[in-house]
Amino acid sequence: MVNIILHKISKPRQYFISIVLILLVATICFSLSNFIDYKIVALILLMTLSLIAMFFDILPVLSAAMLSAVIWIYFFIPPIFTWIVKSTDDLMMFFMYFIIAMVNTVLTFKIRAIEKAANIREEKENTLRLYNTMLNSLSHELRTPISTIIGATDNLQDKNERLTDEIKGELISEISKASLRLNSQVENLLNMSRLESEYMQPKIDWCDVNELVYRIINSLKEDLEFRVVLINIQENLPLCKLDSVLMEQVIKNLVMNANIYTEKSCIIEINTKYENGNLIIIIEDSGNGFPIDEIAFVFDKFYRLKHSKTGGTGLGLSIVKGFVEVHNGNILLENKPFGGAKFTIVIPSESNHINNFSNE
Repeated sequence: MVNIILHKISKPRQYFISIVLILLVATICFSLSNFIDYKIVALILLMTLSLIAMFFDILPVLSAAMLSAVIWIYFFIPPIFTWIVKSTDDLMMFFMYFIIAMVNTVLTFKIRAIEKAANIREEKENTLRLYNTMLNSLSHELRTPISTIIGATDNLQDKNERLTDEIKGELISEISKASLRLNSQVENLLNMSRLESEYMQPKIDWCDVNELVYRIINSLKEDLEFRVVLINIQENLPLCKLDSVLMEQVIKNLVMNANIYTEKSCIIEINTKYENGNLIIIIEDSGNGFPIDEIAFVFDKFYRLKHSKTGGTGLGLSIVKGFVEVHNGNILLENKPFGGAKFTIVIPSESNHINNFSNE
């Protein structure tokens, strides 16, 4: 928080704000000097200085400290409006005030420096932990399809004459599935890289969401072979302006997430509608839902549920969130009252009912 404030406020502005605050507090105290003892004023000025030191750099704060000392001796220590300090006690108090102000400023600055070093160390530890998590996930997810491809191709090469056409077909099918799985992981890594570069610009064009949803489900027909998938699309759903490639990845990731982490008997349901200038896509399942204490983290990069089955890199949902936000939309995850997870995507979009006219 402090570092953010320091980063946003320029050094000249820090000087200006520090001086204005000291002058403002001193003016208020002077107007109440008939009711406030000058020793209390010293404490008020020191408190103001401490607050300034919490947020600003050391040089502006040191300047404010010297200014406050000068103001205190000239306007508050009797006789006022002079540089003369008649009482030895007052003179000692002035020097103590000046020393305390300087020490307070330096100590606060050092505490902030220690806090900053601790934050940097914590960030490095988090980065290392994230790297280890990523390495472990990727090593498993990439090694498995690669091993499958190598094993199947070795069998085809070494035992080609002894293999029946049926076994050859099965080996080729294994190679195909493993290749698709490997390609999916590489795509996830590339997509995450594109999101983190912050230069991703969606290619917005008119999109038939109805056709998009059915195309995605047809492409996943083999993965969803034993699933019941219900598709409910608003009647006369208009064309919407979207990046169809990114949205295809969003819907595919959510459907596959439900397919992988719920029982085969669970139902996957896709609902789409257009309301108040927003395209709304709801993907839900009849599974067990998400642990309440982990819902806030499921969109984090490389995050995997604590008791989830092995496999997966933890990138799918973070990519979903990133692609939705690229469209200036948002995504909400919640558990349904009677079991299952519900993802609600809301994307502001222009609409066009030209497809409805053509259907008529």
